[in-house]
Amino acid sequence: MDLVVRGARVADGTGGPSYTADVGVRGGRIAEIARTGRIRGGARTVLDGDGLVLAPGFVDMHAHSDLALLRDPDHSAKAAQGVTLEVLGQDGLSYAPADEKTLAGVRTAIAGWNGTGDDVDFDWRTVGGYLDRLDTAHGGRGIAVNAAYLVPQGTVRAYALGWDDRPATPAELDRMRRLVAEGLEQGAVGMSSGLTYTPGMYASGSELTELCKVVARHGGYYCPHHRSYGRGALRAYAEMLALTREAGCALHLAHATMNFGENEGRAPELLALLDEALAAGADLTLDSYPYTPGCTTLAALLPGWASAGGPEAVLARLRDDATAERIRHALEVEGSDGCHGVPVDWSAVEISGTTDPAYSAHVGTRLDGWDTARRLLLGDRLGPTILMHVGHEENVRAIMRHRVHTGGSDGILHGAKPHPRAYGTFPHYLGRYVRELGVLSLEECVAHLSGRPAARLRLPDRGLVREDFRADLVLFDPETVAAGSTYERPRALPTGIPHVLIDGRFVLRNGRRTEVLAGRSVRRTGVHM
Repeated sequence: MDLVVRGARVADGTGGPSYTADVGVRGGRIAEIARTGRIRGGARTVLDGDGLVLAPGFVDMHAHSDLALLRDPDHSAKAAQGVTLEVLGQDGLSYAPADEKTLAGVRTAIAGWNGTGDDVDFDWRTVGGYLDRLDTAHGGRGIAVNAAYLVPQGTVRAYALGWDDRPATPAELDRMRRLVAEGLEQGAVGMSSGLTYTPGMYASGSELTELCKVVARHGGYYCPHHRSYGRGALRAYAEMLALTREAGCALHLAHATMNFGENEGRAPELLALLDEALAAGADLTLDSYPYTPGCTTLAALLPGWASAGGPEAVLARLRDDATAERIRHALEVEGSDGCHGVPVDWSAVEISGTTDPAYSAHVGTRLDGWDTARRLLLGDRLGPTILMHVGHEENVRAIMRHRVHTGGSDGILHGAKPHPRAYGTFPHYLGRYVRELGVLSLEECVAHLSGRPAARLRLPDRGLVREDFRADLVLFDPETVAAGSTYERPRALPTGIPHVLIDGRFVLRNGRRTEVLAGRSVRRTGVHM
């Protein structure tokens, strides 16, 4: 054996009872599990698993590491949490497929998520090219953790017809179908949308249904950030259920929660809607993060009409006093679609990062009104990232208990004061919601974070501690595992996770990040390229 873990408590990712066993690894796979007695024969490395839980590596079903994996070979933000696979291309906006013009617009639009990308060589234009780039990153050594990709519907729409607020022509819809199909054929696991972000929000339900039919034919899933998490949230969820039912497409609801004052205590209504769909045969899963605040860009709050035409058009409208007053009225009085139909409460909006260091003094402050927001949007060219303090703990707990729930950090790594979920989601589940609160059992929580997401991704040999499965594994101490990240120290690393392996190679050993880059693209076929 390359490695034998002796006497660990195995939580195998199925949700079934844990058990004590020796687990042997050879050639990057789990070679033997001995529940009684010991694995016999030699091993290059033997780990004492007494007091530790051995689990499948965690899958971050909603990650924003699209550029971070290329920039940072260490990537302890996720590796130290026990994450061995991230799903990128989220919320309908990422960097492939794209031409030069589309790429320029996307880089500006999501600079608050990932930075401007000035330090990245954008030498790809297709989904396959981006996945190849991950595989050959850092001098051909690869990336810190594995990564899968969703075709971003907003980027596809920008590529096919620009950032205009109008229906697609038949020819443009055909082009979008081809772009989605090509991305799936090149290895994407599905398609994402950001339906409160431009230009994805301009797509009608019928347009989305046609694209979901393409996703279904290729065996992928649809992952929408739907049209509202505030006023109209239940209608927005129902729209996604209806259009994927019509398309025959699997559905995974991104950061599924119920936010803002209108939805306090209403998670049971959402769960009843989901249970009804499941009973009718829906192929349905969801993800969430175990925190109450949300995180997005300040520009995302603007009404859709103000964002038509792309980032430069948005900036022009903000510079015009009369148009800026219309935007203010939409935000503060009407409740803009970008703010989920709810009039904005500026005191709930905290600046978490800026692109231009000249505005860094605003980081950590709550906004005092539209004038400050407008000045930041213009000065930082739509770059500010924000925390939205609009969630409800009882909703968070109710949703994470659901049988189709999975874990997703929605972690934005860019910015001076990011949301602590980026560095803490997975140990926070295990420390806070398993050990301290008992909301989930340990075995059930591990299944939410490993086996269930691997099944959604249709990965035939990941997500379980099972013989011949890939040795993507995490060992943690159930008595001490906890998120180190807080709102004051958002980049502090977790405690209680001494070892993480990908393909049987230590990426974290004795609590320290190794130099190993074992991550690669994980493509729709399930083949690890």
